[in-house]
This record gives sequence, C-alpha cells and structure tokens, in this order.
Amino acid sequence: MDNNGARHLDAIERAMVAIRRSQSRRSLARLADGKGSKGGGGDAAFDVLDAIEAAEQSGTPATVSDIAAALAVDQPRASKLVAGAVDAGLVRREADQADGRRTLLVRTEAGRALTEEVRRFRRSVFAEAMEEWPEADRAAFARLLTNFVDALGRRTR
Repeated sequence: MDNNGARHLDAIERAMVAIRRSQSRRSLARLADGKGSKGGGGDAAFDVLDAIEAAEQSGTPATVSDIAAALAVDQPRASKLVAGAVDAGLVRREADQADGRRTLLVRTEAGRALTEEVRRFRRSVFAEAMEEWPEADRAAFARLLTNFVDALGRRTR
C-alpha cells in the first residue's frame, strides 16, 4: 500500500473512533438533554431495543442468544440486559409457537415508541451535522457509508 492509501486508512480509523465516541449513549444523552428527549430504561435498554428491531427487520424473531450475539456479550449479561428492558416495560417475552423451548423477545408499545423517539433524535443529529452539505454529497456519503458498513459486516461473519 502506498503512502496515500495508508494516510486514507489512518483518516478512516480516526473518523470511526470519533464516530464511536460521539455516538456513545452518554454523548447522545448529553445532546438529548437540550432537545427534550425523554429516554427511559437506561442505556442498555437502547442496545436491547436496537438489537430486537434489527432482528424484526431481518424477519427473524429475537431471543436472548440473539441479543448476546448482537451486543457481543455473554449469555448471562444478555439475560440481565433483557430483564432490565422487560422490567422497564419496553420488551416482553413470548413463547415461540413453533418451538416451545424458545422464548422470543418483542418490543412493547412503549419500546416501539422509545425506539422511534431515539431514531428521530439520531436522525436530527445527523441532519444537523450535514445541513450545509450539498444533496449530492449527502447521497454519496449515504451510499459509501452503507457500502463500507456492509463490507465490514461480511468480514466479521
């Protein structure tokens, strides 16, 4: 790899670290404080809700094992996280009608509402960051970032 390629990779790495830090739950919570976001259920509940929503979008029901894999935590930790979301009224457990040994996780109405509130907030933060960008740049960024994330996902499977 030439010097330009290495510099590009360095810039990408620094940008990804900065994104991770800026999108941490604490950072988003600080931003939300000034914007009226209600939150609820704690930081871990957002992670659980995101994982359940991702499973729903892929057409597969979520289980505690799926949450553990999505969040890269062990089964006992995932069970505790799910229990917290259940206690907060954001998630409910349902028996799997196809396999009585499995318990499925479903977002409650409150969980779906909180997911939507968080999504609106995240989108507003992203829109504000790009508000001065030309539409063509936004479209190119969306395409390239999606391609990048998809490629990373294929490498980690």
